[in-house]
Amino acid sequence: MTSATVEASYVVAVDVGTGSARAGLFDLGGRQLARAERAIAMRRPQPDWAEQDSTQIWAAVCEAVRDAVTASGIAPAAVCGIGFDATCSLVVRDRAGAPLPVSAGAEPHWDTIVWLDHRATDEAQRCNATGHRVLDFVGGAISPEMETPKLMWLKRHVRESWERAGHFFDLADFLTWRATGGTARSQCTLTCKWTYLPHEGGWQRDFFEAVGIPDMLERGGLPDEVSEIGADLGPLTPGAAAELGLTTRCRVATGLIDAHAGMLGLLGSAAGGSDIDTNVGLIAGTSTCLMALSPELRAVPGVWGPYLGAVLPGLWLNEGGQSATGALLDHIIAWHSAGGEPGPAMHRRISERVDELRRTEGNDFAGGLHVLPDFHGNRSPLAQPNAVGVISGLTLDASFDSLCRLYWRTCVSIALGVRHIIEALNAKGYRNDTLHVAGGHVNNPLLMELYADATGCDVVQPEAGDAVLLGTAMAAASAAGKFGTLPEACLMMLGPARRRSPDAAQRARFDRDYRIFLTMHEQRRELDRLSRST
Repeated sequence: MTSATVEASYVVAVDVGTGSARAGLFDLGGRQLARAERAIAMRRPQPDWAEQDSTQIWAAVCEAVRDAVTASGIAPAAVCGIGFDATCSLVVRDRAGAPLPVSAGAEPHWDTIVWLDHRATDEAQRCNATGHRVLDFVGGAISPEMETPKLMWLKRHVRESWERAGHFFDLADFLTWRATGGTARSQCTLTCKWTYLPHEGGWQRDFFEAVGIPDMLERGGLPDEVSEIGADLGPLTPGAAAELGLTTRCRVATGLIDAHAGMLGLLGSAAGGSDIDTNVGLIAGTSTCLMALSPELRAVPGVWGPYLGAVLPGLWLNEGGQSATGALLDHIIAWHSAGGEPGPAMHRRISERVDELRRTEGNDFAGGLHVLPDFHGNRSPLAQPNAVGVISGLTLDASFDSLCRLYWRTCVSIALGVRHIIEALNAKGYRNDTLHVAGGHVNNPLLMELYADATGCDVVQPEAGDAVLLGTAMAAASAAGKFGTLPEACLMMLGPARRRSPDAAQRARFDRDYRIFLTMHEQRRELDRLSRST
């Protein structure tokens, strides 16, 4: 049988996270047949800086895709579509497509500023001081994690790279460029991270003039029009097909930000449903994104958006977030003298010991410890990138059990932070009472319990597969023309899920903890005020 006669009825989804590239092969029913993963490197030249090598990321993507296709046993010619999602990291290339360094003195291959990098905090403040209309669509304040302040920083501090630039890419758009050779940009990436307003004509050039980068669009090769999620960007080039182990029959879908792909995999099938206001997606790993969809524009202070069409056509997205959640738990383990390497085995050991101690000590286990989880700033709903974490109630105990107590209360604080965001959303017209959870946190039983009990929400978890990869697979199937629309692809590919309701017996305890949580925010504000006074 020739490749031309092989039935093309499978898609590949690629998810590039903070530390690895993952590839999954799916059938058109949404069943994941194989998965592979490859690590990607990160450079930390200074505190709160993080850089990556986009060439190495692409190599990791290619290895993961080849391995997943091989493991599935599916012929490469049977793959009709491929989709890419990635962190909202910034890739800088010259006019010939070669990498440019993003910090002074770095080798050129370090061409990517990672999403979590906070070097551009001053530039973000300058953006916010403009009072420009674009701020109404990022929750009132631009974050240093977005691309505009990072580009301002690049122009100021690495002028040679700015002058030589020919391409500025969000990482997902860089991947579709490598796959197709085309420079299309995603409505998801540009709307959420680049201040593109699709409902108001697109780019707001006066904003870029106001912040000192009037030449950004031309230097970055940025188009006037964006591509909707699920759109077909064309076939793989012969070179990309060879690197990925696929064929040029494979169509390439518009890219997505990773959390938004997870939202598509969790709630894409709910488009147009009457209960859309009650369901919120929680996509959580290194950080956490909390996403709500609405048929109408709703501005929520401190919550990114509202973004039109960033997940599904015609729907507005509000995106809350916590900049460090899984990363915070890793930090607590590494920081504590009884901790060590924060790998999966250590997280399991701590979780098991926490359960033992809770059975012994009852519901008030570690009740004297309180944590504010803003160790990497508060993304939502306070929009304070300079906010810091707080721990109240420490003693001289340095035992493993003291680590377990602190770990548990840090988990509680993360869940209370989610409750804080949900309350901000609900104050502006949402009625969220159900959390659909995807990402690495589904493997942490303490967090999954707390997401129900501490927020008072039902928690829904897909039974199989990875919702982030699944959402990207849905986009790939739509681009390949296998379904009439992207919502149809979501409906046909969504699998079963299991539901957990909150334990009513725990409500009073977590209501008390939440009051303390809010009081700690007030106390931190007062301490900040006193520290600035003369």
